[in-house]
Amino acid sequence: AMDLAYVCEWEKKPKSNHCPSIPLVCAWSCRNLIAFTTDLKNEEEKDLTHMVHIIDTEHPWDVYSINSGHTEVITCLEWDQSGSRLLSADADGHIKCWSMTDHLANSWENTVGSMVEGDPVVALSWLHNGVKLALHVEKSGASNFGEKFSRVKFSPSLTLFGGKPMEGWIAVTISGLVTVSLLKPNGQVLTSTESLCRLRCRVALADVAFTGGGNIVVATSDGSSTSPVQFYKVCVSVVNEKCKIDTEILPSLFMRCTTDPARKDKYPAITHLKFLARDMSEQVLLCASNQNSSIVECWSLRKEGLPVNNIFQQISPVVGDKQPMILKWRILSATNDLDRVSAVALPKLPISLTNTDLKVANDTKFFPGLGLALAFHDGSVHIVHRLSLQMMAVFYGSSSQRPVDEQTIKRQRTAGPLVHFKAMQLSWTSLALAGIDSHGKLSMLRISPSMGHVLDMNMSLRHLLFLLEYCMVTGYDWWDILLHVQPNMVQNLVEKLHEEYMRQNAALQQVLSTRIVAMKASLCKLSSSTIARVCDYHAKLFLIAISCTLKSLLRPHFLNTPDKSPGDRLTEICSKITDIDIDKVMINLKTEEFVLDMTTLQSLQQLIQWVGDFVLYLLASLPNQGSPVRPGHSFLRDGASLGMFRELMVVIRIWGLLKPSCLPVYTATSDTQDSMSLLFRLLTKLWLCCREENHITEPDDTLIDECCLLPSQLLIPNIDWLPINDGIISKLQNKQLVRLQFGKAPGLVGHTVSSQFDAFVRAPGQPKIDHLRRLHLGAYPTEECKSCTRCGCVTMLKSPNKVTAVKQWEQRWIKNCLCGGLWRRMPLSYS
Repeated sequence: AMDLAYVCEWEKKPKSNHCPSIPLVCAWSCRNLIAFTTDLKNEEEKDLTHMVHIIDTEHPWDVYSINSGHTEVITCLEWDQSGSRLLSADADGHIKCWSMTDHLANSWENTVGSMVEGDPVVALSWLHNGVKLALHVEKSGASNFGEKFSRVKFSPSLTLFGGKPMEGWIAVTISGLVTVSLLKPNGQVLTSTESLCRLRCRVALADVAFTGGGNIVVATSDGSSTSPVQFYKVCVSVVNEKCKIDTEILPSLFMRCTTDPARKDKYPAITHLKFLARDMSEQVLLCASNQNSSIVECWSLRKEGLPVNNIFQQISPVVGDKQPMILKWRILSATNDLDRVSAVALPKLPISLTNTDLKVANDTKFFPGLGLALAFHDGSVHIVHRLSLQMMAVFYGSSSQRPVDEQTIKRQRTAGPLVHFKAMQLSWTSLALAGIDSHGKLSMLRISPSMGHVLDMNMSLRHLLFLLEYCMVTGYDWWDILLHVQPNMVQNLVEKLHEEYMRQNAALQQVLSTRIVAMKASLCKLSSSTIARVCDYHAKLFLIAISCTLKSLLRPHFLNTPDKSPGDRLTEICSKITDIDIDKVMINLKTEEFVLDMTTLQSLQQLIQWVGDFVLYLLASLPNQGSPVRPGHSFLRDGASLGMFRELMVVIRIWGLLKPSCLPVYTATSDTQDSMSLLFRLLTKLWLCCREENHITEPDDTLIDECCLLPSQLLIPNIDWLPINDGIISKLQNKQLVRLQFGKAPGLVGHTVSSQFDAFVRAPGQPKIDHLRRLHLGAYPTEECKSCTRCGCVTMLKSPNKVTAVKQWEQRWIKNCLCGGLWRRMPLSYS
């Protein structure tokens, strides 16, 4: 059910070493970035530096280490809902907000913060933005995404004018204070601090959750199991440009183990207190421990009718809904005595169970995301059901023992402290678990979609497909799903994903059009039979982006034009007029809508050149269409993409009349040959064969003969395909543990078939290219570059061109790569 995918550890240095901080904290973002803490010990200066480290799970060795500037140990880390900002809080009451510098995943800066001087922070959370999606596991077979994933009515913690959610964070301190900081649109921070209740008391543990009505619920404990676990409702508002906090006491509870005569004094301390989900304030998980063992309880807050005395019944009979109701905590489930719990990780999947009844919960037990993880001091990890607390899966670490006789266990316990996880986080689909152990080593565990049960291939595929669809709809990164995709699943998953996508309405298809292409590309990397398609999918993303950018530059000649934009009219006319003569198609367009200034046209030449080169490459490769290993093969049957190329050829032709130097450059054998007309004629013939998806016909012999002649008429260009990514995902498929070291890129051997691709990808030492600007960088680039964590695409960090049209193009991928992946800064020596 669980196995180690990779481990990454620190290099031992003679004078300064990274050691686990106490407490050790980590956080996992929806973009698959993991943040964790260590203390950097300097032997010479005898001091500690409190560090925050950020890695992306695909390149765990490429760690970005931040000297946090916290003077005391870091107690909390918390990602925001977009996964692009991180909060850190320390034992001196300081809270810092970290943001990406230039949208780079390996470059961070502290922008704003707040503080409660000298008061350690024990709980921290971003305010809720009001976005909540529910997964309906029982409807995973439905065709409509709206049935599988429904938007839940949920109010933000605080709203600006017009209902826009206000950003900010809430923290709870050890002395019983609650502090709220609000980020105003102008960059100012409004901070307010209030006591949770009139009688302040020590808070050893706390957690924060949100209600659908926009309120905040805080749970606190003083650490003693004989004391009640207190709950408070917190309301935040802005009055006269000042933040106002109102608190109210909610029903409290005593742990069941303290009221059980057999266990009354057995577990003196509460060691873990967590709401089951940040937007589920009605369910809480508690763990009480002694030096050797623990017990875990799950509680639920319910509305119950208050019985009315018969005397009052006679005076005023209570009928139906008029019965008074009270809120009461009821225990849902409890474990037996367990080994001592060292860390807890909760699922982030917002699964909607139609009923909180435990029977219903058990019926869906094979679905990932229903389990929470418990780590123990013996090194083992258990996945237990989040409601029933029944065992679902177990992992035995290198130091933990599988169940054996009692004597062995006693000998093991007396042997000394064992390596165990001190902090854990589940991924956003609950298919992976990251743990930091007592030696500071990061371990990545795979959690089987079937939770170790024998499920047929269709059921496993359905689980993976359902979660891929969830990531497609939410925009979350899907790296943790790829951990479980075997080569024999890829073809099936890609086909089924496409089928599900085609069942959605046209508007949703348009929204998800690029995301599904990026998803298919990352899946196809994992199988030798589909790896050639990766280049095609990335080229398609590039084509879609170029088409949108160039069409958006067209402007109507008169302001009071009909509803359709020039780009829409271009698409409509090119699909209606099937003439193979480019000039006859051009006559039907209002050429005045295509007029741009000369500087703009010249600045677009590199993108125009790519369109021209790609069309020539595709047509020249048509006679070899029986070879699916060749990149570009899938375009020969893709009517929509060929239609886009055809539209762009028409636009380029018109622009060439305005400024001939912006046209694509071809090396022809004849000076009189009109290369654009020739390519448009052949492209139109090929497009006519596959313009209707359900009636694709084979190209006739005349077209193939003409394409065979192309190499003798024009020099066929080399296409710069994207490199096969240097990430770790394809190296984990053989289920062998990979050992890595922070700061050192491994010499991993990937796909055996990737050698087939060496003919298409530039080898090390050859001149490099900016894949998005189509500019040549030379063999040893002097400009700083960034690369995509997902597809490996490389582009310059700073724009060399200030023309508005180029800026418009660059805005398409300034925050994320065209495939949706994160950018990371590359060293100048990357060649």
